[in-house]
Amino acid sequence: MWAASCLASCCAACACEACRSVVGGISRRSSRIAYCGLFAFSLIVSWILREVAAPFMEKLPWINHFHQTPDREWFETDAVLRVSLGNFLFFTILALLMVGIKDQKDPRDRLHHGGWMAKIVCWFVLVILMFFVPNGLVSSYETISKFGSGLFLLVQVVLLLDFVHGWNDSWVSKDEQFWYMALFLVSLLCYVVTFSFTGLLFHWFTPSGRDCGLNTFFIVLTLVLVFVFAVIALHPKVNGSLLPASVLSLYCAYLCYSGLSSEPRDYECNGLHNHSKAVSTGSLTLGLLTTVLSVVYSAVRAGSSTSVLSPPSSPRAGSEKPLLPFDKVEQQEDRKKDEAKPVSYSYSFFYLIFSLASMYSAMLLTGWSTSVGESGKLVDVGWPSVWVRIVTEWATAALYIWSLIAPILFPDREF
Repeated sequence: MWAASCLASCCAACACEACRSVVGGISRRSSRIAYCGLFAFSLIVSWILREVAAPFMEKLPWINHFHQTPDREWFETDAVLRVSLGNFLFFTILALLMVGIKDQKDPRDRLHHGGWMAKIVCWFVLVILMFFVPNGLVSSYETISKFGSGLFLLVQVVLLLDFVHGWNDSWVSKDEQFWYMALFLVSLLCYVVTFSFTGLLFHWFTPSGRDCGLNTFFIVLTLVLVFVFAVIALHPKVNGSLLPASVLSLYCAYLCYSGLSSEPRDYECNGLHNHSKAVSTGSLTLGLLTTVLSVVYSAVRAGSSTSVLSPPSSPRAGSEKPLLPFDKVEQQEDRKKDEAKPVSYSYSFFYLIFSLASMYSAMLLTGWSTSVGESGKLVDVGWPSVWVRIVTEWATAALYIWSLIAPILFPDREF
């Protein structure tokens, strides 16, 4: 017994020392990736608890206080929402703490890049505490998450626009025939996939002999937006490119599919109801993948010259300063030693992306089709999911069209 106790103590000490070494090795540059790792870890925890936590949660009287024990799926959904709530609070608190940081001399800058052992402990404590909050609070968080998920989808659009425009500018700047041909082929591929996918949407969600006017409207409007994107992008005054237009067209087609596939299983126009399990698994995998890619891209892209995360005071926010005269270089170098360096991106907005991503990932893991309430019953709420994604598609189109025509309408302003 004594030997086993010593062995356990040694293992615990080694584990703590290993964690301390890993945490201590996180530098300023790698801290953004560390946040992505923590977020990915939260997704893994949510997925595991969704599979194994139900029997344990059934025994907790403050959770299972119903006269009749709910189905296992209710507890699976509740476990995911509680982890998501803890994750959301963790990143939201950090976002509020980081409001107004302008330079690296601010004490909060050290909190953003360091203190990882304390932050990890706080994250665990918050997640564990969420399993002691009443069901009503979790139900309210789930309702708010549906709207927060829509905001995250819009953030995904902003990040996608930033990525596609950077991609397009990178190839165009090479000014070689090969890269122009590559742009054309990639754009053509995106359009082929978009139109082929739209044809499948007609096949799946507008069955013959049934009145599916709403689904037809959604799909036709998506096709109209695809043509509008191309026409505006190729207009002489816009001087745009087909690559961003084609990628956004494909993304809008995906959002349309995502919304239509969320329709209730008993809806006669949902042609995928017989394959709902396979569809939900595919949608979940694709949704989680895009979520992780979005937060990773936001972390890596933070501080770049065109990043939406860069504040106006940042030296990387796109402002250009004239070169200093040669005789003032030494004086400027002396001043730099005393002056505080401005932060390269908005810390609060950086954390806000993770907060919204926590909401969106919870909706993905719970399937958007269940609601946790005081009744302990699962309620089909497929239509809110449909409208969140369809409205997000329309907002995506409006945002992209605005990004094309705004420089023409307001030539004196910088966009």
